[in-house]
Amino acid sequence: MAPKRWISVLVPASTLVLCALLAAGAAAGASDSTDLATQFVADLIANVTGLMQQQQAEVESSRSCSNDDPLVVDLGYAKYRGYHNATTGLNYWKGIPFAAPPTGNLRWQPPQMLPPNPDAPIVNASAFGPVCPQSPPSSAGPVGFIPGDEDCLYLNVYAPPQAVELPVLVWIHGGGYGLGDGRQDMADFINANNQSFLVVAIQYRLGAFGWLSSAEVKKRGVVNAGMLDQVFALAWVKTHVRRFGGDPDRVTISGESGGAGSVMYHGIALEGTLGDLLFRQGIAASPYLPFQYDYDDALPTKRYYTFAKFAGCPGSGDVFDCLVGKDTLTLQVASANVTQTAVHGYWGFWPVTDGSYIVNRPSQQLLTGRVNGRRVLVGHNANEGSFFVPRNITTEADLVNWLSGSEFPNLSPAQIDAILAANPNSAPTDPAGPHFATDGRGTAAAGDTVVQVAPDANGQLQRASNIYAEALFVNLNETGGTPYTTQLYWGPTVTQMAEPGLRNAFGLGSGVTWEGGRKARCDVYLSLADSIPL
Repeated sequence: MAPKRWISVLVPASTLVLCALLAAGAAAGASDSTDLATQFVADLIANVTGLMQQQQAEVESSRSCSNDDPLVVDLGYAKYRGYHNATTGLNYWKGIPFAAPPTGNLRWQPPQMLPPNPDAPIVNASAFGPVCPQSPPSSAGPVGFIPGDEDCLYLNVYAPPQAVELPVLVWIHGGGYGLGDGRQDMADFINANNQSFLVVAIQYRLGAFGWLSSAEVKKRGVVNAGMLDQVFALAWVKTHVRRFGGDPDRVTISGESGGAGSVMYHGIALEGTLGDLLFRQGIAASPYLPFQYDYDDALPTKRYYTFAKFAGCPGSGDVFDCLVGKDTLTLQVASANVTQTAVHGYWGFWPVTDGSYIVNRPSQQLLTGRVNGRRVLVGHNANEGSFFVPRNITTEADLVNWLSGSEFPNLSPAQIDAILAANPNSAPTDPAGPHFATDGRGTAAAGDTVVQVAPDANGQLQRASNIYAEALFVNLNETGGTPYTTQLYWGPTVTQMAEPGLRNAFGLGSGVTWEGGRKARCDVYLSLADSIPL
C-alpha cells in the first residue's frame, strides 16, 4: 500500500472515504518508484496540517454524540476506557496501539495505520502493551537476550483529570536503540510540575527490527524503521491528543540516551525544514548519537549479512525475503547475536543516514543552524561513559589499543594522538592507585574533591570514560551551577530519592564561555567527525 494513501487517513473519517483511499493505495503501491521512506515523509508533511483541521471538526461532532465518560476515547479505529489512579491523582490510558503490528510482510516497512472500526467495542486500557524484542549492549559475558513481541507499537497516556488543551510531552525511551520500553510511570514527573501538562510515552522497533540497514533493505522496505515509528507516533499525537485533554500545537518531545538521540535526529530531520509541524520544543538528556554511517556503508551492510547468517539465511540472493519469512524467535536471537559481535558497550544496530528523513549527519546539519522546533534543552550526567567502557583499561597502552582497535577504528595514529592530547593524562596509571584519582579535568594536587571525582573509575579508565561520554553522548558546554550529589538506585525517580524540597534553580549563564577545555576537545571531535563518523 502506498504510504501517501494510508497517511491520508490517519485521522478518522467516514467509512466510505477510508475504504476508497485504502483501495486506491493498494492499487498504486506496486507502481510507486519513490522509496517508501521518502514517500512516507513527504506525505506526512503534506497531510498533517489538513488532518488536524479535519480532526478538530470530528472531535467536536463526536463529543455531541458520545457518552459522558471522560475516560472513554474514540480513536476511530478503536475505543478505550482509561482509569483514574487515586494515589497519583492522574488518569491513565495504557497499551494503546498507534500503528498496525509490524509483523510478517510488514517487517522493515513503514508503520501502517490501523483499519477504521466505527463499531469497535470499548476496551479497557489498564495494562501496558508488549515490549519490543531487545537485548543489552555487547559485553564480555554471555549473549544477552530479552524476548519481546514484534507487535509492540503501543503508547501510554498520563493526564491530569479535567485536562483541557494542556501542553503535551512525548517521552521517547532510551536504551541505545536496542533496549527499553515506554512503561515508565510519569506520575512523579507530572505532579512535581503541578499537573501542568500530560505525557504520551511511546515505543518503537529496536535492534535489527528497527535499524537493520543495507542497500537491499532500503530497496525492498525502509531503513531506520524505528525512527519512522516515532514519526508516526508524533503524527498520532498531533491528530489524537486533544481527545485526552492535550494541545496538539504545544508538543515537546523528550527522551534520554537513545531517546534523547532520537530527539536530536528529529531536530535535524529533512535538513531542518519541518519547522514545528510535529513538535515545538525538544528536551534531550544525554543524547546518544553513535557512529553515523550511510545506510549502505560497509559496516551496516556487513551487519545485515551477519544478521542473515545468524538467522539461517543465505549470504547472497534474496536475503530480504528470507528474513521476512523467518519466525520471530529466530530473528530475535539473531539480533542479539549481532549485538554481541559489536564492540564492548555497543549495540549492533543504530540509526543511519538514510537520505529520506535523516539526510545529513548531526555534525554536518547542526553546523548549519537549521533545526526543527523552536528551542531545545540538552543536559548530561557526570561519568556517564563508564558503563560502556571495558574495565581492563589500566595503562595508556590499553587506552590506545581500545581507541584504535575498538572505539575509533577508522582513525589514523595521528588522529588518535589528537584525541589523547585533548584529554591529557592527569592521573596515575597504577591500577592499585586511589579509587578517586581523577575526574579527567585536573589532578588531585590541583584541588579535586570527592564531589568532583568519579566513583567508578580512576586513571586511564576514567580517561577512556570521559572520551566515550563526550564523543558519543554529545556532552555540551556546562554553563554553571552548584554541584549536588546523592546516591540513587535503579528504579526510583530523583524526586523520590532526593532530599525533600530539592529543586533545580535556574539562572542566566554564559552560553559562549566554555569550561575546563571542553571547547578544545569538542573542536577535536568535530575535526574528526567525517572519519569517525559522527
